[in-house]
Amino acid sequence: QVQLVESGGGLVQAGGSLRLSCAASGRTLSSYSVGWFRQPPGKERDFVAAITKSGRSTRHADSVKGRFTISRDNAKNTVYLQMNGLKPDDTGVYYCAASQLLLAVTSTSYDYWGQGTQVTVSS
Repeated sequence: QVQLVESGGGLVQAGGSLRLSCAASGRTLSSYSVGWFRQPPGKERDFVAAITKSGRSTRHADSVKGRFTISRDNAKNTVYLQMNGLKPDDTGVYYCAASQLLLAVTSTSYDYWGQGTQVTVSS
């Protein structure tokens, strides 16, 4: 079992940047593919990005391609989401999750979840 904790959220102006971190404890995070999801206010949780166990392959949602980048440092047991060119539509709670499946885009494919970190982008 692995426990996940997100950090790095906050309030930022449109066009700004944030880097989210997903730190793991318990079982090593390198045993899992990891995904980032976000949930805007009053909406469903949507896929943002995913990365394989080794970090060699990634997948990003069309809405964030060219602006967000997922990466991982298995030595630090941490996965990151670098977010550039932020827009008000990027506002929401961001969650990281761990899965044994490769680059899954559905939330039901993930077994372990963090508590989330709030990202608010002002216009």
